[in-house]
Amino acid sequence: MDASRPGAEPTAVKTEWAATAVRRQLAFSALRAVAPFKTGLLKWIGNKQRFAHRIASFFPAKIGAYREPFVGSGAVLATLAPQRGIASDCFHPLIEIWQTLSADPELLKLWYADRWLFLQDGEKVAQYEKIKAAYNTNPNGADLLFLCRSCYGGVVRFRQADGRMSTPCGIHDPIHPKSFSKRVDEWKLRTAGTQFLLLEYEEAMARAKPGDLIYCDPPYSNTQAILYGAQSFDLLDLFRVIEDCKSRGVYVALSIDGTKKSGKRKVDLPLPQGLFEREVFIDCGRSMLRRFQMDGQTLEQERVSDRLLLTYAA
Repeated sequence: MDASRPGAEPTAVKTEWAATAVRRQLAFSALRAVAPFKTGLLKWIGNKQRFAHRIASFFPAKIGAYREPFVGSGAVLATLAPQRGIASDCFHPLIEIWQTLSADPELLKLWYADRWLFLQDGEKVAQYEKIKAAYNTNPNGADLLFLCRSCYGGVVRFRQADGRMSTPCGIHDPIHPKSFSKRVDEWKLRTAGTQFLLLEYEEAMARAKPGDLIYCDPPYSNTQAILYGAQSFDLLDLFRVIEDCKSRGVYVALSIDGTKKSGKRKVDLPLPQGLFEREVFIDCGRSMLRRFQMDGQTLEQERVSDRLLLTYAA
């Protein structure tokens, strides 16, 4: 268009428009290429195995150590397979599983096989309840490992009154020990560079150094109040710890409640102004927790999205 004619768009305006378009594109672009890895070791509510590669694609291309203070199922950790990782949790039976994977994977296979055989040696639900009772009497990684793979939907939940696991037996049959053994071998390789520690998240994040990346996947306050750890978790406290990390040059990525009802409802969260530089919504599919709460119905209107908040722009 000729800028001398009426209605012509000045070159400076077109240049600024183009620059703005590029900035908008960058705001939604990934920072690294990460291949999908969809073979989970544990079944765990909130497990991000199917879309962990999308989350990891928004991590900085160059980082120091990779840190996960709420390791849970370890989906993002194993998908990223960092050369140097520190994964932690305050839930002792869970960390016992991960530490055993690291130190003695053959023992982990034996734990699972023993309980799988016990389940075959009687009525399924009754045998499951015996394993759950043994866990509730003495919480331990060996029982939890099998329970999370055989309970309903991996919804590992605990009663607020006494802390006992209450999830019923799942309708599916747990995978065969041979299949589980192959998963252990693969996960052992993918987590070879990772150290597993029993730590509260505050201490785990305080140990991070400038250039490290922390990925936080805490219990979701809007949806997971019945699940492990959620009863005592305070999101505002986590925000304060994240702010401290950001001030020290530590990258932080946070997965938290996003949208419910197939995107019709955005979860309102008290996000501190200026703490996060980017926000990305990641489709998680249908909510297994809502299906559990509504007695196994197929929930076409219960698609959810996670909100991924980043303290860095690029």
